[in-house]
Amino acid sequence: MRRAVQLLASPQGIVLVFALLFALGVGTINPGFLSAATIVDLLRNSIVTGIFALGVMMILASGGIDVSFTAIGAFAMYTTTVLIMGVDLDIPIIGYFVVSALIGAALGLVNGILIGGLGLPTLIVTLGTLSFIRGALLTFVGTTYITNVPREVIGFARTVILRLENAVGQLVSLPLSFVVLVVVALFVAVLMNVTLFGRKIYAIGGSEEGARRIGIDVARVKLLIYVIAGGIAGLAGMTHMTLSRMANPFDLVGSELDVIAAVVLGGARIQGGHGTVVGTLIGALVITMINTSLLSAGVPSYWQKVVIGILIIVGTSLPILIETYRKHHERLARAG
Repeated sequence: MRRAVQLLASPQGIVLVFALLFALGVGTINPGFLSAATIVDLLRNSIVTGIFALGVMMILASGGIDVSFTAIGAFAMYTTTVLIMGVDLDIPIIGYFVVSALIGAALGLVNGILIGGLGLPTLIVTLGTLSFIRGALLTFVGTTYITNVPREVIGFARTVILRLENAVGQLVSLPLSFVVLVVVALFVAVLMNVTLFGRKIYAIGGSEEGARRIGIDVARVKLLIYVIAGGIAGLAGMTHMTLSRMANPFDLVGSELDVIAAVVLGGARIQGGHGTVVGTLIGALVITMINTSLLSAGVPSYWQKVVIGILIIVGTSLPILIETYRKHHERLARAG
């Protein structure tokens, strides 16, 4: 019982309760919202946000911040498509994901060298690489929408895990690309919770100087974090392309707030040292649910940004308030 109370009082627990209350509220207005078809639709719409968020969670857990991940995803996705179509090779769909992940990892290496190797501020570096990568994509790779994507992409996009009919008779499906989210989630969960590397990430986020004193090579760990996060961004970009069935170089950039909001709502802290896979996925689902609900209700897009901004503030301040209350309660208990 006590464990359950502690879980509900955690940032992840509060976000989960908020999500359930929000869903009940929307369901009261629109009964069709509370259905299996709606859940499938939300899962589909949260795939790309969830993949991006898992990479960003690793960076926030280390005490850094990244805003270049969408540019990395778009560059990796579009460049992979142009390269493979340019050489006219028939390769399996997994080859697209591997190439995109490798390109993303290479771009992440640039962030890692600047941040881990040279010790530059994470926000300044990733703001710079966001503009640089996006500019390089549009200047040197291309600006044309590629709609005639290879048949391997079309075949993968048409493969579904589950298909249901919603309240108005429309078919909603959970595509095979959901497996990419599951695989990335399992990889990050093992990396962060089982391996020594994951413990080093949390240690650096908790106290970088303290991590150095116990012998952690902070520069090397940071470099690897951004390489891995870049690879995950590349997977997210390719997943987005398979879902939309087109390669658009103008896609993805601009969705950074949604992803960061998902990570923060999931319990990660800007100052580092915290973050879980489960919390991040819940945060991504909540952000998707809010955006979808507001969109279906006819709320203008700029009001959606207002809501996301408020959620970032709440998600950032909530863990601090909970921690402050807990310490105050402990002091009162010791004094009494």
